[in-house]
Amino acid sequence: MEAFITLAIGVWQLVVVVLLVLLMFGGRKIPELMRGVGQGMKEFKKATAEDTDDDTDDDIVDDTKENKKIKDGEE
Repeated sequence: MEAFITLAIGVWQLVVVVLLVLLMFGGRKIPELMRGVGQGMKEFKKATAEDTDDDTDDDIVDDTKENKKIKDGEE
């Protein structure tokens, strides 16, 4: 419980962080940065979904081939 309390961020800390980000990047760059982060997250989710789909399809195909070999008497 103590770790949670020490990691809690207060309102003033958030204000300071936002001000620092504004000073570092400027108001015009922030939407561009957030757009890039959003696109990166979208691509990451798409890639993980495709990877998961590919794995399940391969398993189904492998299982089907293995079952066919067993039915045909091959091992």
